[in-house]
Amino acid sequence: MHGYLPEQILTNSDLEKMVETNDEWIRSRTGISERRILTGEGRGTSEMGEHAVRGLLEKSGLKPNDVDLLICATVTGDYIFPDTANIVRDRLGITNGWGFDVNAACSGFLYALHIGRQFIENGSLKNVIVLGADKMSSIVDYTDRTTCILFGDGAGAVLLQPKEDGTGILDSEIRSDGAGAEFLFQKAGGSKYPATAETVANREHFAQQDGRTVFKAAVGGMVSAVQTVMKRNDLTNESLSWLVPHQANLRIISTVASMADIPMEKVMVTIEKYGNTTAATLPLCLWQYEEQLKKNDKIILTAFGGGYTWGATYLKWS
Repeated sequence: MHGYLPEQILTNSDLEKMVETNDEWIRSRTGISERRILTGEGRGTSEMGEHAVRGLLEKSGLKPNDVDLLICATVTGDYIFPDTANIVRDRLGITNGWGFDVNAACSGFLYALHIGRQFIENGSLKNVIVLGADKMSSIVDYTDRTTCILFGDGAGAVLLQPKEDGTGILDSEIRSDGAGAEFLFQKAGGSKYPATAETVANREHFAQQDGRTVFKAAVGGMVSAVQTVMKRNDLTNESLSWLVPHQANLRIISTVASMADIPMEKVMVTIEKYGNTTAATLPLCLWQYEEQLKKNDKIILTAFGGGYTWGATYLKWS
């Protein structure tokens, strides 16, 4: 795997100058001290995705045209269309195969991973890259202290290939419930509420959420998915090597770990420095913890996103 984080750091002290908040308030409620922001005109999600995938290709020794499929999980694509996956492919000179985007909010990487797995397992493809990338700063309202403190920008990519040694993705529990759409969403910019002077004036092109409702749903969804996967695969707290949760909020992470009875020393946490990078949080966690991972480590990834979407994936590290 490989990741990319923009150089610009937005600290809690910086946010104190923008909205009514302070470092202690942010840390105590979210666990975040800083986040990375992609700044500069004309710089989009595809740029971060390009860096992540380029690093992955160099690390794996693959040439661009060895890639059969590139799936990009994102809610902040460069455009509504074309897909950001294909822009990344073009920037890297990947002219073979195909690509497409997946929009499942913070669960996007899990969804894309599950989709990519199918092509490997059925034997139709040999090299599938799954990219999670989001420029959340492009849809965050920096006058809203309840949301602007949470999000950062970043990208992470992993390579899926056939394995005969029992490692790799072994199981997934993927779920969704459209009844949660009203609690975590971006109101304007789609076909229901196209951009108008009024939608812009009303700040409806930014991410919005009902924090308490989402907190309860996120904890319940991730705990249920994790427990389902653990039970189905005879995993115990002792046999599990790592839990990799979506980095939405440290309180959510610690509550999920507690309810699933998994000690925090087995939980990957990067939220302090990177915030919530949406579809990029899971691959960035794996990238940051790469030196601590060993072959055959038993790992569960879990996420929860707007819509609602959620799930868990079990894999053995290869």
